[in-house]
Amino acid sequence: MNKKTILLVEDNANDEFLTLRALKKYKVANDVVVMRDGAEALDYLFATGSFADRNANDQPVVMLLDLKLPKVDGLEVLRRVRADERTRYVPVVILTSSNEEKDVINGYKLGTNSYVQKPVDFTAFVDAVGQLGLYWLMLNEPAPHKT
Repeated sequence: MNKKTILLVEDNANDEFLTLRALKKYKVANDVVVMRDGAEALDYLFATGSFADRNANDQPVVMLLDLKLPKVDGLEVLRRVRADERTRYVPVVILTSSNEEKDVINGYKLGTNSYVQKPVDFTAFVDAVGQLGLYWLMLNEPAPHKT
């Protein structure tokens, strides 16, 4: 992979806009690929469906995953990502409005790397997403790729 790609899985257009704006404000210049439902995200990750021509070995440096998604919910996306050798080590940050304890527990049981509740306040949201981007792209040491 030449450029570290961020995969944003988000069905809410406003949250998508704010996330992209936050990354830009924090000067995160990485490509951001946006998927608007869980099924589309799985097709992207596993290079199936409309993404069959994509190289499945070219995985994102981090996935920002909402939980409440159409077609396939975020926890099921996470379950499938962790079950497959090709995607098992892709860092996954659950970025959701849910503050339900069961969602937090299930997210960690399924292997999320981080669980972040979306702040309601605009400035706090932008700051949280910007800091996430900087951490996962600049500070985190990713798992080595299999060769």
